[in-house]
Amino acid sequence: MSTNFTIHTKQSATEASKEWLPNGFIPNLHAIMAESPALLEGYKRLWDLSLASSLSAVEVQVVMMTANFENNCHYCVPWHTFIMKQGKMPDGVINALRSGEPLPDPKLDSLRTFTRLLIDNRGHAGDDALAAFLDAGYTHQNALDVVLGLAVKLMSNYTNAITHTPLDDPPKQFAWTKPQTSATS
Repeated sequence: MSTNFTIHTKQSATEASKEWLPNGFIPNLHAIMAESPALLEGYKRLWDLSLASSLSAVEVQVVMMTANFENNCHYCVPWHTFIMKQGKMPDGVINALRSGEPLPDPKLDSLRTFTRLLIDNRGHAGDDALAAFLDAGYTHQNALDVVLGLAVKLMSNYTNAITHTPLDDPPKQFAWTKPQTSATS
């Protein structure tokens, strides 16, 4: 039995997936997710909701890139680097997220720390972690929107892990391998 997943096109995708695939360029992640219309639709809907959450564009990327790093996502780190560069987000933030190091902005670093603690503890980061997050200037709504961002990344990071999604051309210049050592703070 082959373990290779199909990289669907608009033509090869099921009718239920076609409406969730863009016209023109289709990222390989979406093309593979098209095998499961429910996964593709869920991912696209949650992605859009995460971008409309109470977190800023940079904060959404901090959550997503932290998950990408912690989940060792060979596909998502380059893509989110590409997205962050296109959004003219600070290079210091991008580089720290790619290397797993503390962020140069203390508030953003508290977001990265809280996100990482949620991942590492399967959601049970603890009251002290939540208090530190809130003390950094975040809100209860922000904490719940971190969970939303992590739900999006669970779908993409896990899909990429089991399918070995090949990296598309646009982010190839940002190809990534997880560093052997990273900060634990």
